[in-house]
Amino acid sequence: MAKVAFIGLGVMGYPMAGHLVKNGHEVTVYNRTEAKAKAWSEEFSAQYCLTPKAAAQGKDIVFVCVGNDDDLRQVTLTEDGALAGMSAGAILVDHTTASADVAREIGAAASDLKIDFIDAPVSGGQAGAENGVLTVMAGGNADVFAQAKPVIDSYARCAELLGDIGAGQLTKMVNQICIAGVVQGLSEGLHFARSAGLDGEKVVEVISKGAAQSWQMENRYQTMWQGEYNFGFAIDWMRKDLGIALEEARRNGSHLPLTALVDQFYSEVQAMGGNRWDTSSLLAKLEKNRS
Repeated sequence: MAKVAFIGLGVMGYPMAGHLVKNGHEVTVYNRTEAKAKAWSEEFSAQYCLTPKAAAQGKDIVFVCVGNDDDLRQVTLTEDGALAGMSAGAILVDHTTASADVAREIGAAASDLKIDFIDAPVSGGQAGAENGVLTVMAGGNADVFAQAKPVIDSYARCAELLGDIGAGQLTKMVNQICIAGVVQGLSEGLHFARSAGLDGEKVVEVISKGAAQSWQMENRYQTMWQGEYNFGFAIDWMRKDLGIALEEARRNGSHLPLTALVDQFYSEVQAMGGNRWDTSSLLAKLEKNRS
């Protein structure tokens, strides 16, 4: 059993922290909205604190899962941030999808305090967090990762070290780039099927047995066909992630024309009022154009 803190109880962090309790770890939480931290503590019979610093004090590992780079700096680097409460030799694990630059920035600040750091963004969405089957992409020291991994496994189906600090965030960018292309392809396929007067259910039943099969097809085609987009990862967050990837691409010289185009398509869905729709709502834009 480890003494751990979990900072950030959003749709991902809330169940992730719960899995830590279920796996026997002693967990203290912090959330910007105190009511949610209180609700979590009552559900899991565990402690919550009013600052990240307080939550992190005396902990072996501190986990963070917040919204973006600025949120991450706020809960780690400020006077009341996690690093201010952590002891030398403790481990800070960041599950936020953020930039590789902020991962290196926080890694350097942690190193100055003799605290170890791992950037470890996740994939699998809210369902993956709730079911404890997330994929974790990590960057950092191999020995430090080996210490943290048994605890991370409380909510992960796969957790791998990809390189030095920042490698986890770079791998998550690859993940989001690939998802963007797959969702756009699936959206266009379903749009074409409807325009051609085909039975979408039967079409997918057949093509999902071949090379066209994907996680998105298996888990999203039915709701897409029905025009329902309130499942999983919201467009606002996807655009944040794609923006990070496109900025990194400008720096490293890679060319991402499809990613840039899909990001533009997502902006058009936002203009339709779909900010909180899930990423499969690319189909909504195509269907609007058809009508």
